[in-house]
Amino acid sequence: QVYLVESGGGSVQPGGSLRLSCAASGSIFKIYVMGWYRQTPGRERELVAAVTDLGSTHYGDFVKGRFTVSRDFAKNTVTLEMNSLKSEDTADYFCNLDGRPAEQTRRVDYWGQGTQVTVSS
Repeated sequence: QVYLVESGGGSVQPGGSLRLSCAASGSIFKIYVMGWYRQTPGRERELVAAVTDLGSTHYGDFVKGRFTVSRDFAKNTVTLEMNSLKSEDTADYFCNLDGRPAEQTRRVDYWGQGTQVTVSS
């Protein structure tokens, strides 16, 4: 079993900053990608930011330089620094891990329980 524990999130005014962190633990052989997605009611979950096992980063188009994702490969953690937050960033944010569980040959997507981010004045 693989576990993702998220921390951070909360409420902030427009223009403010928040940090989200996610730590992975459990029986994982290899982690290919770790990152963050977000979802609002009635909309599909969308990529916010992710880091591959080669260190490449990918961001959603809406980020536009406001967020920074980083990954600690030794600790199996991923952190999302969010700056210049806007009201439209309000959503539930989910940690994602794309990896290969121990003693399996297939890749599996794992999800955290989600953490709420509210941007409001």
